[in-house]
Amino acid sequence: MYADDLVRPWWEALGVKTPLFDVHTHVGTNDPSGFSATFDQLRAALSEVDASAAVFPLTEPEGYRAANDAMLAAAGPQLVPFCRVAPGDDAAGEARRCVAAGARGIKLHPASDRFDLDDDRLHDVFGLAHELHLPVVVHAGPEIEPFGATLLAVLRRFPGARFVLAHAGLTDLAWLSGHPVDNLYFDTSWWSPTDLVIALATMPPGRVLFGSDVPYSTVLWGAHAAARCARYVGLDPVQVAGVLGGNALRLVERLEPADLGPAPGRVPVLDPLLERAYVYLAAGVEATKRGESPGQTLDLARHSCGVRPDHPDRAVFDSVRELLDRYEKHAPHLTTGNEYAPGWDLIAAAALVARTPGTALPG
Repeated sequence: MYADDLVRPWWEALGVKTPLFDVHTHVGTNDPSGFSATFDQLRAALSEVDASAAVFPLTEPEGYRAANDAMLAAAGPQLVPFCRVAPGDDAAGEARRCVAAGARGIKLHPASDRFDLDDDRLHDVFGLAHELHLPVVVHAGPEIEPFGATLLAVLRRFPGARFVLAHAGLTDLAWLSGHPVDNLYFDTSWWSPTDLVIALATMPPGRVLFGSDVPYSTVLWGAHAAARCARYVGLDPVQVAGVLGGNALRLVERLEPADLGPAPGRVPVLDPLLERAYVYLAAGVEATKRGESPGQTLDLARHSCGVRPDHPDRAVFDSVRELLDRYEKHAPHLTTGNEYAPGWDLIAAAALVARTPGTALPG
């Protein structure tokens, strides 16, 4: 999927040996966004890094029963089924049916399925999750308003449920940062390394879970982002292993979370010259995720890499430039099958590398 082969050297440079479990992947072909993934495509993406994953449906405008049955039928060593429910479609009944049939968690998408977190029709869904200690993955993407006090009320009312704010908790990260709640977790399914760094630096490492967001990203790209940002904020190998798989597996097995110590508590200061390159690269990523050319932002990012030979982060700038070279060489021959512009993940990888100096790079 996407440009995994071209990004792979940066992933391999990290030398990750721990088992990977991806808590955020989708399958489906009817999502109005135009994004799609089949089980074969998901399995292939997981096999790129020898990972297993939780899987749930993409948006299904006609309802989730058949899609949830497909998740359950696909269950096996590589795929752990989660059910997706919506308040307007007997959410509690569907959640109970799926959990009885083997679903290991629940997915909620307040944006696509158009509901609020305090919808009364979710009360019994949360009650089931509370009773059985189930993980509940909640979309927390940029198109919805912060959950705020509503989130805290739900967390306190259903303390046995394990709520996972997807996409690094974008909606509420600003006010939750540095203030963990016992039954709240964050997944890393987001492209911006600054958000991932903040979540990993300000939340206990036992509360952050690797997620890729297939088909909006790939398992390899997501694992690379989570691992690189975790190393950058100073997590040790045991803590990194928890983030990349151990934490999510404990939730899936309905175990108590592991105590991996406190949050690092500090985001390293970024050199202004690296920040300059990162800002232009991030702007380029946003353009490509709208299907547009990054245009002049890539020229500016490349100019930003022209530092003196003795600059302490010269290897980082060189690595960014290598990723941009790969983009310019290969993007004209790549396809995505969706609205993203080809090669977006190479620019996103360059932004990630620029934002995390001091982490291992390809030789």
